[in-house]
Amino acid sequence: MKTILKSEITCPNCGHKKVEDMPTNACQFFYECENCKKVLKPNEGDCCVYCSYGTVACPPIQENKSCC
Repeated sequence: MKTILKSEITCPNCGHKKVEDMPTNACQFFYECENCKKVLKPNEGDCCVYCSYGTVACPPIQENKSCC
């Protein structure tokens, strides 16, 4: 299965959505919503903001590898 590198992040604070390119060499722990400026952090048990708020899990999780 091919790794998907784009994910749509939805801000839980204001509902703003944006498609972002996911990094393949690091986990993204912080993400600032461009609409409301809230800084998002992963939910407990998730490794990055894509796993918590994205439509697609981060590349390491998609590949069944441990995340950062």
